[in-house]
Amino acid sequence: MIKITWDEGFKKIYKKKVSNNQDLKKKFWNTLKLFTKNPFNQKLKTHKLRGKLEGLWALSITYDCRLIFKFIKKDEVLLIDIGEHDEVY
Repeated sequence: MIKITWDEGFKKIYKKKVSNNQDLKKKFWNTLKLFTKNPFNQKLKTHKLRGKLEGLWALSITYDCRLIFKFIKKDEVLLIDIGEHDEVY
C-alpha cells in the first residue's frame, strides 16, 4: 500500500483545480484509491518524466488531466501538481 503525502502547495492546487469540479474530484479520488493499491496499474499510465521534470513521475486522471508526484520512499509518494497536460509539463 502506497502512503500519500500532500504538501501545502499541492493542497492549494487541489483546492483551486479539483475541489469545485465534482466530476474531476470523483475521478481524482478513484484514481488515488487505485494508485495506493498499485502505482503501476496500467489504467493509470504511470510514467517517469524527463527533462526539467526528471526525477518526477506522472499518471493520468482523465484524458487531459495529469497528476505529478515523486517517490519519497518505495512505498511513499509526495503529490506535487495536478492539471491539464500543458499546465503541468
